[in-house]
Amino acid sequence: MIRQRARDNLCAVAFCALVGGQDELVFDGHSCVVDHEGTVIARAHQFADELLLATVDPDAARAARLRDTRQRPAAREAEPRVDHLGVYDTAAAGSATRVKGEIAEVLEETAEVYAALVLGTRDYVAKNGFEHAVLGLSGGIDSAVVLCIAADALGADRVTAVTMPSRYSTEGTRGDAVALAANLGVELLTLPIENPMGIYEDLLAEPFAGRQPDITEENLQARIRGNLLMALSNKFGWLVLTTGNKSETSVGYTTLYGDSAGGFAVIKDVPKLLVYRLAELRNLDGEPIPSGILTRPPSAELRPDQADQDSLPPYEVLDAIVAGYVEEDQGREQLVARGFEPEDVDRVIRLVDLAEYKRRQQPPGVKITTKAFGRDRRMPITNAYRGRFVQNRLAV
Repeated sequence: MIRQRARDNLCAVAFCALVGGQDELVFDGHSCVVDHEGTVIARAHQFADELLLATVDPDAARAARLRDTRQRPAAREAEPRVDHLGVYDTAAAGSATRVKGEIAEVLEETAEVYAALVLGTRDYVAKNGFEHAVLGLSGGIDSAVVLCIAADALGADRVTAVTMPSRYSTEGTRGDAVALAANLGVELLTLPIENPMGIYEDLLAEPFAGRQPDITEENLQARIRGNLLMALSNKFGWLVLTTGNKSETSVGYTTLYGDSAGGFAVIKDVPKLLVYRLAELRNLDGEPIPSGILTRPPSAELRPDQADQDSLPPYEVLDAIVAGYVEEDQGREQLVARGFEPEDVDRVIRLVDLAEYKRRQQPPGVKITTKAFGRDRRMPITNAYRGRFVQNRLAV
């Protein structure tokens, strides 16, 4: 747009852009200067405060306007209204100072997203008066990426990771969590939740008598972890970072007052497959994320041998349907026409609609897609879209 305006008006344009985070928005800076032909002659780096200097040749623009027939009617109309239009010697154009300036490279897509998440997290923490952040580190891909972003944004000395193993936590995830924290140099606290979980089970034994364990007990584990993180936040004034991604948030694969409890949701607008790409990008610098985290099937580890794809379609399918339904406003028929199985489309659409009440109660986070939940997409919780009243009876 700026290049076209410069060409239309045959003038150099300097565009000064904001840098920094503001709640869910992140302004990337990227200020630039273009000449009268629309050529970029200077460009600042993205996501960084910077003074951009450039030498501009105004004589070349004036000479071009003299030669451009589009400018002549406007000049003739101006003659009766001004005393003097001025005289310009076109020969001076060739003797003008050579234009110059630094032209920063544009980040590729994954690197751009990572830089936005780092800047958004840094500014949310700093501008809201926090000195330190804390998050639960499970040994999974989501918390690993959030920890890397937090350490890059704030510095390792201002981040604490907390591992809270249960009876279902594997040696692999626990070991990877310890290794990741050590690789990044962040403080790691270990707070096992087996004893608190036993106390809850004893406390609820009488009212739950005769009923088999189900998702209730799974969510109790997540809520115990959320309580512990919030206790650390209250005691030390730390900001709790949540680790849920957009794929999970879209279909309600989160626990209210559990893994969704916190002050800032770093990757809430990042689909699961993009989370993996961010991890691979971060591992280009020293490989802090253990390989087991990248290759292990995603799991909440709230019951034996649990895997995300026991409850959800494969992320390759889920992310694509969510992108079509949420970001591109496509309906069922359009999604089926794109080749998705009708049962998968119906299931995902239903889950997205029913999970609206959960998303309303979650913290803000960085927007990086064309349509983020909360800021860009906010639907009624109480509705009868399907011709009947829908009750939010999903496990919460």
